Amino acid sequence: MLLEKQIAGILTSRKKTLSVAESCSGGLVSHRLTNVPGSSKFFKMGLTAYHNAIKTEVLKVSKSLLATHGAVSQPVACKMAENIRKIAKTDFGICITGIAGPAGGTKAKPVGLVF
Repeated sequence: MLLEKQIAGILTSRKKTLSVAESCSGGLVSHRLTNVPGSSKFFKMGLTAYHNAIKTEVLKVSKSLLATHGAVSQPVACKMAENIRKIAKTDFGICITGIAGPAGGTKAKPVGLVF
């Protein structure tokens, strides 16, 4: 069974809701979740936040957190997940951010790094 169908089943059976903040995936996680029949029962919001201005202005990630850790970091990913949950008023919020490539990677943050 596909992961998104398993997630849908768990959330629906427990009457829980989910929101998603995405960067490197460009909305793919939201797309896969909303392709599950009945997703409106559990899926409330998906936001693709590529630009840091959206992360700060919409998702309320502090500029200092972004400056200290970078957009591709565990602290920023956690804050994005926490804040999308608050914005959408859902039980759960998840985030995906990373270096999708083919360019943009560094030694410290190589292409393929995902949080």
